[in-house]
Amino acid sequence: MAQPNILIVMVDQLAGTFFPDGPADWLHAPHLKALAARSLRFANTYTASPLCAPGRGGFMSSMLPSKTGIYDNAAEFRADIPTFAHHLRGAGYATCLSGKMHFVGPDQLHGFEERLTTDIYPADFGWTPDYRKPGERIDWWYHNMGSVTGAGVAEISNQMEYDDEVAHLAEAKLYDLARGSDERPWCLTVSFTHPHDPYVARRRYWDLYESCAHLSPQVAALDYNDHDPHSQRIFDANDWRSYDITEDHVRRARQAYFANISYLDDKIGAILRVLEDTRQEAVVVFVSDHGDMLGERGLWFKMSMFDGSSRVPLMISMAGIKPGRIDAPVSTLDVGPTLADLAGIDLAAISEWTDGESLLPMASGAARSGPVPIEYAAEATVAPIVALREGDFKFVRCAIDPELLFNLADDPNERINLAGDARLTQTLAGFRAAADERWDLGRFDADVRASQARRLVVYDALRKGGYYPWDFQPLKTASERFMRNHMDLNVLEDSQRFPRGE
Repeated sequence: MAQPNILIVMVDQLAGTFFPDGPADWLHAPHLKALAARSLRFANTYTASPLCAPGRGGFMSSMLPSKTGIYDNAAEFRADIPTFAHHLRGAGYATCLSGKMHFVGPDQLHGFEERLTTDIYPADFGWTPDYRKPGERIDWWYHNMGSVTGAGVAEISNQMEYDDEVAHLAEAKLYDLARGSDERPWCLTVSFTHPHDPYVARRRYWDLYESCAHLSPQVAALDYNDHDPHSQRIFDANDWRSYDITEDHVRRARQAYFANISYLDDKIGAILRVLEDTRQEAVVVFVSDHGDMLGERGLWFKMSMFDGSSRVPLMISMAGIKPGRIDAPVSTLDVGPTLADLAGIDLAAISEWTDGESLLPMASGAARSGPVPIEYAAEATVAPIVALREGDFKFVRCAIDPELLFNLADDPNERINLAGDARLTQTLAGFRAAADERWDLGRFDADVRASQARRLVVYDALRKGGYYPWDFQPLKTASERFMRNHMDLNVLEDSQRFPRGE
């Protein structure tokens, strides 16, 4: 089988709870609904870690943060860690990234041969948490509830400017690929920053949800003391005591979030239209890095093991695979092995390092081999948190918190902790054994603390004197674009046209 072209569309902070089988019926997302209709839809997909850099690092490498060291949004993505871009490139693919991937460190490519934009977030160690200072809140980069109280309409914002550019350059790249100057198969990753907060949307999308029936959370805000300890730490990290969150704030924030799903739908629709207009065939993968609690039980943003934060959409459209819904839990860690499988890369070699597995056998009815693992080791905790998702259950463990066990079939909103239920003693014992086999939490904690301490020293030193940032600088050679005097006009005009003239 010929190696297929691959188009990956990644969005940021889109909760899988709004994609029960493709986009929820009430979302105004016609292009994503059309994509869903021709896709294999994984209804219970989980992030490697519910935070941007660790989640994306897991997506790229198919390894958990405890293996890669990408514990938080300021942890280095080491250059020696293989990614799906490395594997595809080694197999003969042209690999290109347009948009966000939140790489931290000097390597800003990680296997991509070409990168069309800079990142929207810093590439240095400045956002490093410090477990030695429990309860410390770093106001200049921690989330706060101003994203909720400030929700509303705007025609331009920092994030809109970024995603407008990401989409434009991705479309231009697809047109360029259609010209056929590179005969290799290609993998283009287009990665947006919406619907990540702040919750600000353009009027034409905002108005779509003026009368939406889903502007209030399913689970009303709980009293602070009724939350589990980790959720309490998330509240504290988000500086909740400094804000009076009203019902109107909640409704406006959710309206903007939904509006930005529609904004993304337009962007994605335009990209898919270019693919169609230029007669290029490609496998299309749609995924998010993590979710957003969006006011459920009073929680916002991510950092939580609850489904609103840790569950994401995943859809794969490709020739030869019958569209349909798969309910068994899977992971964003599985995307890399799936891409390798599509490209004909030997999965036996990859299995030595990956925490994921190819999803293609599931299209034929096979089961995933084991529970889906999730890790969290960033701000709003002072010890790593791990989880396993298998069957109907989710198990959560942290050395400083009580265990959590939820039956998501009976309790989709995760309100009832079954860890103390005598009827589930065997189930709990099975999860404990699986967690013991996978994780040494003491070692994990020590590794995180050592990484934080090193990075805090390095960051402080590098910000003194001359500063040489690692942020990616997109370069374009103007003298090689459009028409210049070293080019033959006749050859140029014909080669840059698609389809060719007579």
